[in-house]
Amino acid sequence: MEKFMGENFLLNNETAVTLYHDYARELPIIDYHCHLSPKEIYENKTFKNITDAWLSGDHYKWRVMRANGILEEYITGSASDYDKFMAWAKTVPMTIGNPLYNWTHLELQRFFGIHEILNEKSAPKIWEKINALLREGEFGARDLIVKSNVKVICTTDDPVDSLKYHLLLKESGEFPVSVLPGFRPDKGLEISRESFLPWVEKLEEVADRSINNYDEFLKALESRVRFFHSVGGRVSDHGIDSMVYEETSKEEVAEIFEARLAGNTLSVDDERKYKTYTLRFLGKLYAELGWAMQFHINALRNNNTKMFKVLGPDTGFDSMNDDDIAKPLVRMLDSLDRENLLPKTILYSVNPKDNYVIASIINSFQDGITPGKIQYGTAWWFNDTKDGMLEQMKALSNVGLFSRFIGMLTDSRSFLSYTRHEYFRRIVCNLIGEWVENGEVPKDMELLGSIVQGIAYNNAKEYFNFQEKQNNQPVSPTL
Repeated sequence: MEKFMGENFLLNNETAVTLYHDYARELPIIDYHCHLSPKEIYENKTFKNITDAWLSGDHYKWRVMRANGILEEYITGSASDYDKFMAWAKTVPMTIGNPLYNWTHLELQRFFGIHEILNEKSAPKIWEKINALLREGEFGARDLIVKSNVKVICTTDDPVDSLKYHLLLKESGEFPVSVLPGFRPDKGLEISRESFLPWVEKLEEVADRSINNYDEFLKALESRVRFFHSVGGRVSDHGIDSMVYEETSKEEVAEIFEARLAGNTLSVDDERKYKTYTLRFLGKLYAELGWAMQFHINALRNNNTKMFKVLGPDTGFDSMNDDDIAKPLVRMLDSLDRENLLPKTILYSVNPKDNYVIASIINSFQDGITPGKIQYGTAWWFNDTKDGMLEQMKALSNVGLFSRFIGMLTDSRSFLSYTRHEYFRRIVCNLIGEWVENGEVPKDMELLGSIVQGIAYNNAKEYFNFQEKQNNQPVSPTL
């Protein structure tokens, strides 16, 4: 029987063991989409205890704690940090079969050297040991990033953000990791929400221009894209809960925009037309600047109205959506491709029913120049499980080029989440190892090793061409 979480955890054959330990294990990480705070990175945030580092803001853990009958007081409420940690320790044994069980113990092992199994009995001792380590230092936000061998981090930033902390990190030159902004204009696309008009006012302020019509709005958006570019931004990200495409004209959308500025309620068709034209405008701009555009599709957010009113968004009350995406997605990509202005694009769906849909769509728009220009992004959110990752990768390999896959991202608010890359790499190596053991591919370790290294790091490095720091000095951004 294999030792629990031992050296060859998830590596079930000889080829997988060799691929992981000899090719994948020591590679750096490019985290091209996450929700880490640039302020906390700049300030090298320290953590008062393990609850502060481990449970604050982690809605993955919050969801299963609620499912385990833990009162909200011990999750997001007023209970002491020790009591919250003990509530998590009580929940951990019940998460067997959920990747949180493995992620939890990977984080204990890799960051704190703790190989004990976390449960109510072991928790008090583990609490004391970790907190003592945190007090000793070298466990701040920056320290955890460097220990994880991260080279590039792309945060998720609103267009109206000043990027103050990105600029401070860039100017200081002290931190050996490139921390780059990711352009997330969701609030500017959700024209029917109450937050839209206040957001436009903020855009006016940061762009230093009046916005009285759609032309002025687009110019303001463009100015922010170019500002992000000047700070090193090379990726956008769009949370598109329902994929849209509706034929329209700029003149029609201008009328829709002005109606909304006047406080009018828009129809569903009006909203779709506005989103379509605005997304196409941004896509063309990304193509001009050489950015990668990311679509995160088919999430159903803030399901629980009662808890949304208490806690707000991103607190663990979301789920998979089941909208059809194929036709509107193809029409969106095709509309940009017809003008030769389709940027590098990464597509994700939180619903695994879309695995083969997206895996087949991407090859309709490859350009024969950039390897894997249109990507099926790594298994996302409810799919970043062992089975979810395998299903995504098998769909990609069955109808496309698995070897050109740009691999894992963290998509996390926790500085301890980088062990997920190890989890992912082990699964990749084992999948390829199974193909070898089954006689489906030859045991050509030079070829297989290069494919593993590509998926783990090299493909993303070539695809994004991010500015990585050398000798702790920032590299000037280039087109």
